[in-house]
Amino acid sequence: MIATTNAINPSHYKAANGLETIDVIRAFTDGLNGVEAFCIGNVIKYVTRYSNKNGIEDLKKARWYLDYVIKEYEKNDN
Repeated sequence: MIATTNAINPSHYKAANGLETIDVIRAFTDGLNGVEAFCIGNVIKYVTRYSNKNGIEDLKKARWYLDYVIKEYEKNDN
């Protein structure tokens, strides 16, 4: 079975100007540790697609990952 382009590269991960979410994630997570990069990447993913896919559900997922990173920073600051 051959995967379709849409399944691999769906439109809800592209901005109107053609900018792709994966490129934004790579730019903003370069140099972060594994878990932090993963969480921030998910924040970016869910925020950039929410209006074209799952709405408030995606925003809540983004918030969960952001809260996780914040808790880790707060834990390490104490």
